[in-house]
Amino acid sequence: MLGLVNGSFYAVLSLGLAIIFGIVKIVNFAHGAFFMTGAFVAFLIGRHFGIGYWPALIVAPLIVAAIGVLVERLLLRRIYGLDPIYGLLLTFGMVLVIEGGFRIAFGSSGYPYPVPDELRGVTNLGFMFLPNYRIFVIVAALVVCAATWFVIERTTIGAKLRAATEKAELTQAFGVNVPLLLTLTYGAGVGLAAFAGVLAAPIQHVNPSMGSELVIIVFAIVVIGGLGSISGAVFTGLMLGVIEGLTKVFYAEGSTVIVFVVMALVLLLRPAGLFGREES
Repeated sequence: MLGLVNGSFYAVLSLGLAIIFGIVKIVNFAHGAFFMTGAFVAFLIGRHFGIGYWPALIVAPLIVAAIGVLVERLLLRRIYGLDPIYGLLLTFGMVLVIEGGFRIAFGSSGYPYPVPDELRGVTNLGFMFLPNYRIFVIVAALVVCAATWFVIERTTIGAKLRAATEKAELTQAFGVNVPLLLTLTYGAGVGLAAFAGVLAAPIQHVNPSMGSELVIIVFAIVVIGGLGSISGAVFTGLMLGVIEGLTKVFYAEGSTVIVFVVMALVLLLRPAGLFGREES
């Protein structure tokens, strides 16, 4: 169950990363930094404006999504069509700037973020006592992942996004504003990262390095699921969280590398990932 909680964070983060890579074609190394920014925004609007957890769960991702829109329009748009290494280097530089800025402003020790009163306490599952807030994290992550999948796979805007991914010029010729779709997609992707950050804030100390501790694992999960695969990101995130949790029980020393062992095995057997499409 505790592995499933971690898997919920992995699923939401991997989902945002998969959307950005699959549609915008950017290797967004700054995803962990936006995760951390979401947690900090929730903490700061609570401290300075008295905004509680529930409004922050909506407001903080929207603020970070707006920041992502600006980043896409001012920076990322200039490197479309270039080698993917340029996107990787640019977003890696963003990580250094964002984390360094928060570290200068707030230090490295971190700040506690309270669990909302409605979710305090624990629930007896028969085999363990699970904190109510962690149950909420699992449910919220599944709901958000399912809603995102529905929007992309079953709505008109999702069809336009998929068309823009496959044939951008042809889609543009049919009157679809492809640049605007890419901007909104990047904003939505980093907004998902911020949502995961707000979910994580009451569990972890809000600190500048909280995202960098997750981003490498999330990249591995996206590779295992298949680059750009929405369902692959969600399923693999949950699965790897559970595998990591079980590894901590039976062989704690191996829990830090089990994700990468799985990635190596999957790439040996299926280079495109579990849900990825083989290149024809």
